Amino acid sequence: MNIFITGIAGLIGSRLAKWIVDNVKNARIFGIDDLSGGYVENIPSDTDFYPIHLGNGSDNVKYLFSTHPPDYVFHIAAFAAEGLSPFVRQYTIQNTWMATAEIINNCIECGNLKRLVFTSSMATYGRQRPPFSEDMPLQPIDPYGVGKAACEQDIRIAGEQHGLPWTIIRPHNVYGPGQNIWGDYRNVLGIWMRQSLEEKPIRVYGDGSQTRAFSHINDCLECLWNAAISPETDKEVINLGGTRPITIADAAREVASITGNTHIEHTKPRHEVKEAWATWKKSVDLLGYKDRTPLHDGLKQMWTWAQKSWQQYPNRRNPQPLEYEIKTGLYDWWAKSKSGSRTLIEN
Repeated sequence: MNIFITGIAGLIGSRLAKWIVDNVKNARIFGIDDLSGGYVENIPSDTDFYPIHLGNGSDNVKYLFSTHPPDYVFHIAAFAAEGLSPFVRQYTIQNTWMATAEIINNCIECGNLKRLVFTSSMATYGRQRPPFSEDMPLQPIDPYGVGKAACEQDIRIAGEQHGLPWTIIRPHNVYGPGQNIWGDYRNVLGIWMRQSLEEKPIRVYGDGSQTRAFSHINDCLECLWNAAISPETDKEVINLGGTRPITIADAAREVASITGNTHIEHTKPRHEVKEAWATWKKSVDLLGYKDRTPLHDGLKQMWTWAQKSWQQYPNRRNPQPLEYEIKTGLYDWWAKSKSGSRTLIEN
């Protein structure tokens, strides 16, 4: 059985690959990643890895699909930085919609595919009243969400016109050991841990009354596999993640209590959805989801890993800056920042 994973060097891709290696017999995994936000060290050794960048029209993916036709494809790679996406629109579209179009084309052409599992995002819902349910219209408020919504629609079209078997998963705020904590623009829990390691204040946008539900990676892995193999999940859209909403201010205090960094700094608000969490019944019924990991426990695990990784990989502390396409309206703290991150990993 051939399994193809994009974004295999990121948190979700690498941990899913490891789960499959440990739990699925006769599975051979082929993974791609451009290593702009993920790391080779994350990738399980029992996989075939190819450093490929999606969305640029090369024949690399076509060659892999033709020589090792996949039974299942998990398309996880994406430019996952909602807040930054308005300032890098072209880059965002290339690494969401164009990258996904390349995967769709190859899935259609390979002929024997059993399922394409696409990890979309809660960013597709926009400013609607939570909890977000799968039957809500898509109303994204940033280019990242627009790109993910376009990918979803394109996948549906491919299913209708070409018979492509698909399942769309909308994970939200997934965190845990293995996450990229070195960039400035995404993974708020990881950013706060990096700020603590740098002995800088934990930065909260606005008053912190924004509400999210965080999802520990361990609770999501078997669900992603079930999305691929279950007959009931074909042509279904399913939210996946935490069932316990928390304000950003309270989440920051949780991180502070674990890291010992008691300096929490409130900055100007940014353009974002204030309240965002999702329904979970469909994920329980179809994927077997269980929200097992309390946020405090998950953060303690992640902090232990973050401290070790901070010492183990000092070369990651100054990632390659991502060139802003526009600077009009750029937030002061990003304009002054010396670091950036090219992020081609999970949402």
